[in-house]
Amino acid sequence: MSRLTLALDVMGGDIGPRITIPASLKALESDPALSLLLFGDSQQIQSELDLLLKNSPSNFRERLEIHHCSRVIANDQGLTSALRHSKGTSMRLAIEAVQHGDAQGCVSAGNTGALMGLSKVILQPLKGILRPALVALLPTMDGHHSVMLDLGANLECTAENLYQFALMGAIFAENQLNLVFPRVALLNIGVEEIKGHKSIRDASNMLSNDSTINYVGFIEGNLLLNGKADVIVSDGFAGNVALKTLEGAAKNVIGLLKGKSHNHLLKPLFGGLMKILFKDSYQRLKTINPDQYNGASLIGLTAVVVKSHGSANVEAFSNAIKDAAFQVRQRIPQKILDGLNKY
Repeated sequence: MSRLTLALDVMGGDIGPRITIPASLKALESDPALSLLLFGDSQQIQSELDLLLKNSPSNFRERLEIHHCSRVIANDQGLTSALRHSKGTSMRLAIEAVQHGDAQGCVSAGNTGALMGLSKVILQPLKGILRPALVALLPTMDGHHSVMLDLGANLECTAENLYQFALMGAIFAENQLNLVFPRVALLNIGVEEIKGHKSIRDASNMLSNDSTINYVGFIEGNLLLNGKADVIVSDGFAGNVALKTLEGAAKNVIGLLKGKSHNHLLKPLFGGLMKILFKDSYQRLKTINPDQYNGASLIGLTAVVVKSHGSANVEAFSNAIKDAAFQVRQRIPQKILDGLNKY
């Protein structure tokens, strides 16, 4: 396993170092070739490390480097203000560490708009890409995965934006899921050609006329997890709403299956109904852990940037770090650039 260094914005997210520091140690434990640059309040970071490193391997301290930052971009800070006053913040310095070659990738659970804006300015999009996009893997009912983008980086998109998302998503799916000629679909309010915004219909025409893309048409929200497409493309507004709806529904359903409901009437009724309706996949559904799917990647940039959920727990943020390490080792940005030249 090749050695690599990632830069972490440990102040990002709803809780900050109390989640990101133990998650960092968890990632180090599972990846002996990984080193981390920790950007944030050194006092808070050191306090967490002093508590946690007592029972950790001695070489962990050698693989951690603290970079003090006195300023943080707030989760609710407006994009213009966040970008204008980003100098010296943990997020910006973590991204700049990648720019300067001190790290090969960046992970943050902070303000999505600021992370997108700073990454685009500091790291730059790949040649020819108009807008980078947030992409994530969705588990499907058949035990596989689909790639979905954009998930909130670009609220309004032109047809050309959606077309480029489809190209990047197809390349991402080929490398991340080891697929050949992945099926690409556009998220829409119906499958008929006349449905949806003009930008979606125009993007559909562009994809239909491109023989290098395995375009299968429109897909509706009720089929996102059914494995009907390997790549699902949307604007950031619809994609973000769809993703969070799926996440909320999944956590509630899994919570019921695992007996976490306080409704004593609903719990046995729902459990029994699920066993009947989904008898073939009931046990598999019970073992699904939504935290393993934490982390959306900003693709279309010259380097790896992974955005963790702001509400991520230790396991979820650790998985976002692991995903960033995997993408760096797989050279995903370079493969997307090489792939774009083929299409």
